[in-house]
Amino acid sequence: MKTTTHPFKPIFNEFSKVLILGSMPSPKSREQGFYYGHPQNRFWKILSKIFEEKLPTTNKEKTEFILNHHLALWDVIKTCEIKGASDSSIKNVEVNDIKTLIKQTNIKYIITTGKKAEALYQKYLFKTTNIPSISLPSTSPANCAIKEEQLIEHYQILKKLIK
Repeated sequence: MKTTTHPFKPIFNEFSKVLILGSMPSPKSREQGFYYGHPQNRFWKILSKIFEEKLPTTNKEKTEFILNHHLALWDVIKTCEIKGASDSSIKNVEVNDIKTLIKQTNIKYIITTGKKAEALYQKYLFKTTNIPSISLPSTSPANCAIKEEQLIEHYQILKKLIK
């Protein structure tokens, strides 16, 4: 396996209150050039339903959506070895500098999307941030056991945390 490097900058500004962390962008997301870019990933659909807004489709609209809701978006992993989009294959992890990002924001809460992001956050980053994470189910098409209605229920917490 060759090393994969995270290709995107974090999305945040000084008003961001909640940091949403995934593990590593999928090959499809990297190909699309943006977070949660796989057409079957439900992330953007779920967020647009929760906030009762039009589904953002362009990278510019998605960035504005995140910032307008005082969110921040990044991933735990800076580099790793990974087979395709399989989180279970991740090895030799180097993590992103989440602490420096947090210092530039108003972040008080961290959401992890999926079990791997949660495990890696706990293992590598919690001790540097001291912000407990809230683990939410992955919106990935691979996580088809969780239905859209259940994801909406879980992700409602975002609205409460940014108040």
